Amino acid sequence: MTTGRTEAHVIHTVPVLPDPQLAPLFAGYAGAIAAKRRQMILGVAVFLFAVALASLGAEVDADKFIAKIGNFTSYFSRLTHLDNSAYVWTDPVEWFWGLKRWLRLLGETLLIAYIGTFTGALFAFCACFLCSARLVKSATLRLVVRRVLEFCRTVPDLVFALIFVVAFGLGPLPGVMALAIHTAGALGKLFAEVVDNIDLKPVEGVAAAGGSWFAQVRFGVVPQVLANFTSYALLRFEINVRGASVLGFVGAGGIGEELILAVRRFFYSDVSAILVLIILCVMLIDMGTETLRHRLVRMEGGR
Repeated sequence: MTTGRTEAHVIHTVPVLPDPQLAPLFAGYAGAIAAKRRQMILGVAVFLFAVALASLGAEVDADKFIAKIGNFTSYFSRLTHLDNSAYVWTDPVEWFWGLKRWLRLLGETLLIAYIGTFTGALFAFCACFLCSARLVKSATLRLVVRRVLEFCRTVPDLVFALIFVVAFGLGPLPGVMALAIHTAGALGKLFAEVVDNIDLKPVEGVAAAGGSWFAQVRFGVVPQVLANFTSYALLRFEINVRGASVLGFVGAGGIGEELILAVRRFFYSDVSAILVLIILCVMLIDMGTETLRHRLVRMEGGR
């Protein structure tokens, strides 16, 4: 007796709807595509119209821009030459003739950024807990603190520096005060957002044990937010190092004063040398603080 094996081939077919049923579906799909296309065209038109209005308001002149673009590019060419027309990298000693003075001013800039960041972060640390509806029941107190922080971060630090230069004279103090106020406003908002996302169970535990409001913040809130606070403060320090260099333009101390003097006196090689020092300093600060922030994030994630 022989047995035979048969293989069954199953053919899967896609059901096809009748044309009367397909027509409404295709019409709806075409309508949706057309609506998205109209939205995109309208968005592009609104964007171009806004750009045109902004250009008119800012008195943008395309012909003037094209005619003067050569001055812009030639300025960078002048930055690469010494007074004797040689390239700056051919004589580093001549290029960095004021290195000792510039490094001292750069160190002053770092101190301005450090003290301004520390002072502003300390104020933001104290104020952020008063902004949280989860910790403070008084809506009036939260409103006042939030408006103060908004004022601090809304006014540019350069404006604060100009005011303080008029009040206290030239030097690092106006720069420190300007950075501290602006940093307090910026970090205060970031810190408050971190506080708004904490786990309330530790806070409720401290409260159930009879702890005061300060004890609840100290033992229930701070351990949860300290790593994020430090990370944000380090990021702000990076920003303030660059900001402190610019504040020197208005007499608020640091390397910025020397840079603006070199620009005004057309000492092109000095301008390029100072810019190189600032760029290298900012790069080192960025790499260092980035490494610290990543370590903090890993430590926080490992808990």
